[in-house]
Amino acid sequence: MCEANAYLLKDSGEELVMEAVDTVEPDENGIRLISIFGDQKFLKARIHSLNLVDHKVFLVQE
Repeated sequence: MCEANAYLLKDSGEELVMEAVDTVEPDENGIRLISIFGDQKFLKARIHSLNLVDHKVFLVQE
């Protein structure tokens, strides 16, 4: 499987936002995450970095 987990970076560390993310879609106001199960979340955030080996997407809230 190639899906990733999405994390929101905070001063206290990483906060898991969604598991099994299949699609990350940019939007004019943020990012839409869609899991392999069809769950969707919209965040006012931007991509900070990707760790493809560990299947992690790091986001920073705007």
